[in-house]
Amino acid sequence: MIQREVKDLSSKWRLYNGVEVPCVGFGTWKMPDTVVEQAVCDAIESGYRHIDTAAAYQNERGVGKGVRMSGFPREEIFVASKLPNADHGYKKALESYQQSLERLEMDHLDLYMIHWPVIEEHKDRYKEDILETWSALEELYDKGKVRAIGVSNFMMEHLELLAENGRTKPMVDQVQFNPQCTEPLLRAYCEEREILMEGWSPLIQGKAFEHKVLQDMAEKYGKTIAQICVRFVLQHGVVPIPKSANLDRIRNNGNVFGFSISDRDMEEIAKLSVYGRIGEEPDIPRKFQNVGF
Repeated sequence: MIQREVKDLSSKWRLYNGVEVPCVGFGTWKMPDTVVEQAVCDAIESGYRHIDTAAAYQNERGVGKGVRMSGFPREEIFVASKLPNADHGYKKALESYQQSLERLEMDHLDLYMIHWPVIEEHKDRYKEDILETWSALEELYDKGKVRAIGVSNFMMEHLELLAENGRTKPMVDQVQFNPQCTEPLLRAYCEEREILMEGWSPLIQGKAFEHKVLQDMAEKYGKTIAQICVRFVLQHGVVPIPKSANLDRIRNNGNVFGFSISDRDMEEIAKLSVYGRIGEEPDIPRKFQNVGF
């Protein structure tokens, strides 16, 4: 397990290309423009410096407005987005990236990712599809249009495909990561290859509050269940991406410093992996119209 020092929300972890990523991201899934604008502004004012969105979330316009509303310089905020499933392929991916920039009203992204590896409409040629799509992201990176490129929901077989055939390996793999889903083999694979893992749904899409072991840990450490979950992800060397539109919860989810979960308690929490991941396996093809993680 990678041990990375983190002191506050401005602490950063370095990608293999030298770009620095703030250690906790702010998630925006299922937040419409009318909600996400204020939530992003609140998050930045609360100390977050890493904002995560996606074309599939249909809220890039609101995210961009929220960043500008905060009053912080653009260069101080790490902004990431993802390619929608409908825009796989070399030419469409290049066009889609530009469309994301226009919605965000930004001239670049700090991180751009392929959102999902296998698309239903291309499942019979998914390997070619992944490589064609990745070549577009490589071009964006080579031309300096994006600071870092990565993938989302990619498992080892998908990463191996890029390692064997791509010119540039992913800098980030954003996957489901929480006490029920710790992906030890994938995490070891990424650590060995200097691919930073990010974790969506650190609170298990709300199911964290149902587990007694997390209730007990929160009481033991004098923290909330949400803070225990976010800290659990951090201590695995993974960037947690909690989300909330509520200001108090936004602040609470980011207040995960100044304490550490013991190794023994980390192991106890990880026993929740018997419940498994939430939702579909990444190998299951997604249709073009599907949104979400």
